[in-house]
Amino acid sequence: MSPRVGVIGSINADLSVGVDRHPGPGETVLGTGGRLSPGGKGGNQALAAARQGAETIMIGAVGTDAHAEIATRLLRQAGVDLSHVTTLPGQTGLAVVAVDASGENNIIVVPGANAGITPDQIGAARDTLAACAVAVIQGEIPAETITFASETLDELGVRQILNLAPVLDLPPAILHRSDPLVVNEHEAAQILAAAHTGVLPFPRSDAHDGLKLATSLVRSGVKSVVVTLGSAGAAMATAQEAIHIEAPIVEAVDTTGAGDAFVGALAAALAQGTDLPEACRRAVRVAAFSVRGHGAQDSYPTTNEVFPV
Repeated sequence: MSPRVGVIGSINADLSVGVDRHPGPGETVLGTGGRLSPGGKGGNQALAAARQGAETIMIGAVGTDAHAEIATRLLRQAGVDLSHVTTLPGQTGLAVVAVDASGENNIIVVPGANAGITPDQIGAARDTLAACAVAVIQGEIPAETITFASETLDELGVRQILNLAPVLDLPPAILHRSDPLVVNEHEAAQILAAAHTGVLPFPRSDAHDGLKLATSLVRSGVKSVVVTLGSAGAAMATAQEAIHIEAPIVEAVDTTGAGDAFVGALAAALAQGTDLPEACRRAVRVAAFSVRGHGAQDSYPTTNEVFPV
């Protein structure tokens, strides 16, 4: 199997603004910036994988507006195969990203064309997906398309990474096929709460313990789990082991897209034959590198750049 990564997911244009602090309800604050740049969880992950040396295929959709060119610009420059990116009438996905003085962000996403990605589009890419070592799916596309994509990858014997962000109501079999399921601690807690009829299976004070969250998800039937923890790194669990991976200490400028940098780098490393613990270590360093620059895709490193340690 070639070291090829398929990414099934969203493609957006990001409208980024800087604020001293995030506004409260009904409050207006002044901002800076206002530039448009490429984004979307799928596009971000595809670019991160390509910059980490993987041959990468993107399956998604853009609109007929001027934002489509902006949203795919860096993917084209990185040589990502966009032959399975469909153009649909209407608006390209848009994310409005506000970043405060500490580098923390909040994001509003308008799905646009991403809401029109259908199972038929996945079926049309079946032969392309069959040639992938790893494929990534996230939660920013319709649930029925995620379900069909997961079933297709299972039939083809392709290792699948599910980044369930945002958390959607999906059949448990999809989570169980994930190898790994990648979520942050809040998403992990949501999934566990839903699986236990709204009651977390551990005290609230432990809700941010990444290892407990990861091992609880593995016990629920997920093959392997990675819980991303921001500046605290990541927690990884399988049926055989559970480890915490520290992140390098860096000065964060903008955390936008750091989780996507992690997922894309993880996919590239796994496609290249790296085992999961080492792939996570690599992904943590790529994510740490990314928060030192502005924006999402613009901040992603190549394999030639020096990573923080």
